[in-house]
Amino acid sequence: MTQTATASTASPLAPTSPPHRSPTLAPLLASLLGFTVITVDVSAVNIALPAIRTSLHGGMAGLQWVVDAYTLMFAALMLSAGALADRAGARRAYAWGVGLFTLASLACALAPGIGALIAARVAQGGAAAVVMPASLALIRQAYDDPRRRARAIALWTVGGSVAMAAGPVLGGVLTEAAGWRAVFLLNLPIGAVILALLARTAPSARRPAPIDVAGQATAVLALAGLAFAVIEGGHLGWTSAPVLGAAALAVAAGFGFHAAEKRHRAPMVPLGLLRERKVSVSLAIGFAVNAGFYGIVFLLGLYFQQLRGMSAIAAGLMFVPLAVIITSTNLVSPRMAERIGRRRVIVAGQAVLALAMFVLLPLAADTPLWLVLVLLVPTGMGGAFAVPALTALLMDAVPAHRAGTASGLLNALRQTGGAMAVALFGALLAADGGTGFSATGMREALLAVGLLLCATTALAAWLLPRDGRG
Repeated sequence: MTQTATASTASPLAPTSPPHRSPTLAPLLASLLGFTVITVDVSAVNIALPAIRTSLHGGMAGLQWVVDAYTLMFAALMLSAGALADRAGARRAYAWGVGLFTLASLACALAPGIGALIAARVAQGGAAAVVMPASLALIRQAYDDPRRRARAIALWTVGGSVAMAAGPVLGGVLTEAAGWRAVFLLNLPIGAVILALLARTAPSARRPAPIDVAGQATAVLALAGLAFAVIEGGHLGWTSAPVLGAAALAVAAGFGFHAAEKRHRAPMVPLGLLRERKVSVSLAIGFAVNAGFYGIVFLLGLYFQQLRGMSAIAAGLMFVPLAVIITSTNLVSPRMAERIGRRRVIVAGQAVLALAMFVLLPLAADTPLWLVLVLLVPTGMGGAFAVPALTALLMDAVPAHRAGTASGLLNALRQTGGAMAVALFGALLAADGGTGFSATGMREALLAVGLLLCATTALAAWLLPRDGRG
C-alpha cells in the first residue's frame, strides 16, 4: 500500500545474492515485524490510557494527545516517506525508521510526565511513517516473482490487520502484568531483532526522488492545527482564543498546502489525482472507516475501565472476539468482492460500520457484558469488509506510476480519520473538568461518526462504478 523500491544492486559492503536464488526469509520477517509493531502501537496504547492518566496525572486532553501525537505524525509524514525510502534506499531508510522508533519507544517508557510522553510519541509517529513504505519496498525488492511477491504482500497485510485487532489485548495484558511502560519497552527487543534481520538483507538501490518540503510542512501544520482545535475545543471552549487561532492556522496551512502542491514540479499529492472520482471517493471512505474504528477502540478502552471499573487485562480481553471477527472478515472480503463486485462490498461494509455506531448508543455502565460483545460484531465486520475492496479499487483507478502515491495518500487519510475521531470522542467524553466520562458525550460522538459513515455510504453507492468489478 505504499511506494515500492527498485531491485537491489551490488555493494562493496555486502555481497548480493546469486542470480535466481530463492530470497531468504530475512527481508519478509523484518518487514512483517516492523509493520506489526508500528500497527500494534496505534491500538495497544488505548488500553493503557487510564494507567497513564493515574501515573502521569494527565487529563482527557493529555490522553488524546498521547494517541493523536503518534497518529498525526504518522499520517502527515506518510505523504513523503516513500520518496525518502527511494532516495536513501529501502533497507537504509527502514533501518533509520526502526532505529528511531526503538529509541522513541525507550523515551516513551522513561517519560517522567505527560508532556515528555507526548513529545516521544511525536518521534514515534514520524519514525513509523518511514517504516511503513520502506517495509513494503523491502518485500518488492526481495521477491521478483510476482506470485511469490503477492503471497508475501498478503502475509504482510494480514499481519497488519491482526496486529491492529490484537493491539488492545496485548496492551491490556502488558499494562496489568508490568505497568503501562511495558507497552513501549516491548518494542526494544523487537527493534533489535529487525535490525539483525536487516544485516542479512541485500542492500537496496537508491534513486533520485524530490522531497516536497513546503507541502510536507504545511500538511503537518494543517493537521496539527485541526487536531488542537478539536481536542482543546472541548476543554478550553470552542470560542477561546487558542482554539480559534489553531483553527485559523489549519485553514491557512490548508491553503498553503494547495499552493505548494500546485507549484511543485513533483508534488507529493498531485492535485489532478484528487479530481478522479474513484480516488476522491475512496479517500473520503478511508477517512470515515478509520474514524469509526479508531473512535470505537478509543471509546471502549475508556468505557471498560472508567465506566465499568474493569482491570486493564479484562478490558483488553474484551477485544479478543473483535480481533477474531476482523481477521476472518479480512480473509473473506476479497472473495466477496470478486463475486458480487467491489462497489457492493464497500457500500455494505460502511453500512454495517454505521450500524455499529448506532447500536452502541444505548451503552451504559450496567449493560450486560455478553450484550456488549454482541453489539461489537458489526464493528469488527464493517471496516474489515470494506477496506480490502476499497484499496484494490483505488489501485486500479490510478496509473501504475501513481500507485505508491495513491496508496500513501489513502493511508494518510485513514490515519487522519482515526486521529480526528480520537480528538472528537475525547472532547465529547470529557466531563467534570476533563476528569470524568460523559455517557452523553459518548452518544453524541457515536451519532456524529455514524452519520458521517451514512454520508460516505451514500457517496459510494451513488458515485462508484456499477460494473461487476466495482
